[in-house]
Amino acid sequence: MALALLVVDVQRDFTEGGALGVEGGAQVAQDITDYLRAHPGRYDLVIASRDWHDGKTDNGGHFSDQPDFVDSWPVHCVAKTNGAKFHPALDQDLFDYEVRKGWGKPDYSAFQGETEDGMSLLDVLRTREIDDIDVVGIATDHCVKASALSALSLGLHTRVILPLTAAVSPDTVHEALAEVEDAGGEILTEVPGAN
Repeated sequence: MALALLVVDVQRDFTEGGALGVEGGAQVAQDITDYLRAHPGRYDLVIASRDWHDGKTDNGGHFSDQPDFVDSWPVHCVAKTNGAKFHPALDQDLFDYEVRKGWGKPDYSAFQGETEDGMSLLDVLRTREIDDIDVVGIATDHCVKASALSALSLGLHTRVILPLTAAVSPDTVHEALAEVEDAGGEILTEVPGAN
């Protein structure tokens, strides 16, 4: 069975100093890079997702001047801006594909995104006959959770590698992880192969 790694939204705006910076985000960027470099060949495919929002609209209500931080948010990850870039500690050369999500609409799951040439994430996985997927990135309690739940709904054996994620809030991360487990996913509390 083929195994993929999905790196969710490790972008400048979601790390410290960004528009929606998450504590520990920069460290997660470095740790994902270190993990992939330490385990070449572990994954048959490595895919990274990015929020990629339209700067001229509210993206279907996703952007708001008075955000509720549930369904609406401050402006972030506008296409071609510094905030939409991957964090500099994340080595993009380790990726096989990138999918972008959220153009004009509020996407949370990486499975709502597509490559520059229009392939869906599911189509990318099918090209390599992927059955298993590990999910890492930002934020554990939002886009990581949504991406893991999408993978599970598509029949993929799904694991979230918790030490390679960063959460918005410790109050919501436990609920998010329980939701993934209830859907049949696994939560790894240690990085595979770490000794």
